Amino acid sequence: MTKAKGPVLFDLDEDTSPQTPADAPPVPDLLELAPQGQAMATAAALAARPVSRLARWFWTLLALLITTVASIAAWHFVTDLVTRNIYLGSAVAALFGLFGLVVCLIAIKELSAFARLGKIDRIQHAAGDALAREDLSAARDVVGDLTALYAKREDTKWGRDRLEEQQADMFDAAALLHLASHEVLTPLDAAAQREVEAAARQVATVTALVPLALADVVAALGSNIRMIRRIAEIYGGRSGTLGSWRLTRAVLSHLVATGAVAVGDDMLEPILGGSIIGKLSRRFGEGLVNGALTARVGVAAIEVCRPVPFAQGDRPSVRRIVKSALTGLVSR
Repeated sequence: MTKAKGPVLFDLDEDTSPQTPADAPPVPDLLELAPQGQAMATAAALAARPVSRLARWFWTLLALLITTVASIAAWHFVTDLVTRNIYLGSAVAALFGLFGLVVCLIAIKELSAFARLGKIDRIQHAAGDALAREDLSAARDVVGDLTALYAKREDTKWGRDRLEEQQADMFDAAALLHLASHEVLTPLDAAAQREVEAAARQVATVTALVPLALADVVAALGSNIRMIRRIAEIYGGRSGTLGSWRLTRAVLSHLVATGAVAVGDDMLEPILGGSIIGKLSRRFGEGLVNGALTARVGVAAIEVCRPVPFAQGDRPSVRRIVKSALTGLVSR
């Protein structure tokens, strides 16, 4: 059998008509490929996740059980050691006593931290009620509590003196609280914003430069906890370990509930710019967005920790903080 000479033709089922540019698939939107701040979203979800009542009972009973067993074991250990060697047993008993004293002091410190946070919270609610009811007498009480809160703070002395000189001329609750906020809390606001800028810069740098898995989440959560704790200290609510965690959960729960942790076009545009998104690496873009979300958390923490609410138009701008914090990390 001889092979056929010439070209071999194959029948094709699909359409072989010429392709035009209109038939090409659409170019994906760059904003859909833009970084979404996954580290900050994960950290916020972890911190804001509610604890079930069953889990709370489990950890409470487990802590009580461990404390009871450890106390009984320590007691038997010390008494047995005393019967064997009274001097060594007495020394070990003194060490256990000092340890118990330190634990009591830590507990007192945590309770005092909760009391300070509660005091700021009461002043904040009283100021809100005075503004809502336009009650000048209640506003004067708030101003008195505010000056008493910062009576030992040297960084507010000049503002407190100016407030004392001018508050007698105020006959409106909103004007009086605005004066108190401007004169007393302005230096504290500036210090709090510097803390927010530093935390945003740190989160952006770590996310962009550290490629390890979960490192960005740990860095974001740790930086935000330290930032919130420092903001609370600036406004006079020095919080302990438990108080810091409770305050962090309150701030992040509010942001998650309001959807403020999500990244929108209004955040991507001032940070990256529509023409530069495609030129940046994915990791670097994630770092910038995580830094911007940290700034948003910081502004929320300032509002939570500030004894007097911001007046209309005085609220810190997230865009301005982000621009100041991330200047130099990306060239425009």
